[in-house]
Amino acid sequence: MAVLMGTRDGAAFIDEQLGSLLAQSWPHVDLWVSDDGSTDATPAIVEAWRSRWSKGSLTLVQGPQKGFAANFRSMVIDPRIDADYYAFCDQDDVWEPDRLESAIRWMEGEDMATPLLFCSRTATISETGVPAGHSPLFRRPPSFRNALVQSIAGGNTMLFNRAARDLLAKASARTEFVSHDWWAYLIVTAAGGKVRYEPRPLVRYRQHAANLVGANVSWSARLSRLGRLYQGQFATWTDINLRGLAVNRDLVTRDAALCLRLFIMARKGSAFRRFSLLGKSGVYRQTLMGTLGLYLAFLWQRI
Repeated sequence: MAVLMGTRDGAAFIDEQLGSLLAQSWPHVDLWVSDDGSTDATPAIVEAWRSRWSKGSLTLVQGPQKGFAANFRSMVIDPRIDADYYAFCDQDDVWEPDRLESAIRWMEGEDMATPLLFCSRTATISETGVPAGHSPLFRRPPSFRNALVQSIAGGNTMLFNRAARDLLAKASARTEFVSHDWWAYLIVTAAGGKVRYEPRPLVRYRQHAANLVGANVSWSARLSRLGRLYQGQFATWTDINLRGLAVNRDLVTRDAALCLRLFIMARKGSAFRRFSLLGKSGVYRQTLMGTLGLYLAFLWQRI
């Protein structure tokens, strides 16, 4: 089991996160930390943990310093990291003790030759660790038709098997991406893999000034997302995702390719044509409000 942690100036909270990793019920964990240019004590704290890390190896590497997505990409494609299972990890969360084991037990009941991706809901905490709510609970099934327009879970909740890692490494070597979590959801479902969304929160997501919108638990966060949609940011992200899928078309199943073709066509033409092709594509978001936002985005040509 390899945990891929991305860090940058995380000295305030990383000790607590590392403690929750060490407390995992899964017995063997090789920890890879890619530090993306910290100017605080983060690397020193990680180094100090080396003698305390009793679950396996602890390796600290230098990140590319091109943002969080590039940092996680660098670990996904790193051939030195070899394991049966992989998990993304943020520097300031707190994991429930069975976070890894819950995912691995599910995977053990599946075909390991299939790319498998596990993700979950999160419990939100304040900077001081006080409970502050939960991420939205999604009930519709994970699929490529959903992944085209929505990332349903944070990378901090994701665990994937070797087949999924091999797939992600191949796809990620060809392109950059907006976010490692959305990209993982897209590629695994595009290639016919299987995704499990766990409704029980397995990660406590620390909410602070830098990620209030990312938490998506308040009306202000949702209004901010709607504002970014209207300004065209979502369309820009979609363009990047579609370019990434285009250079990986050999990895995409026939069914996903048909859906993708209809979705691309739906982004052009009259409003009637856009809505008609969107309906034929079967693309959906997880909630009624999300679906309304999707159709507004097509009406405004902001997707």
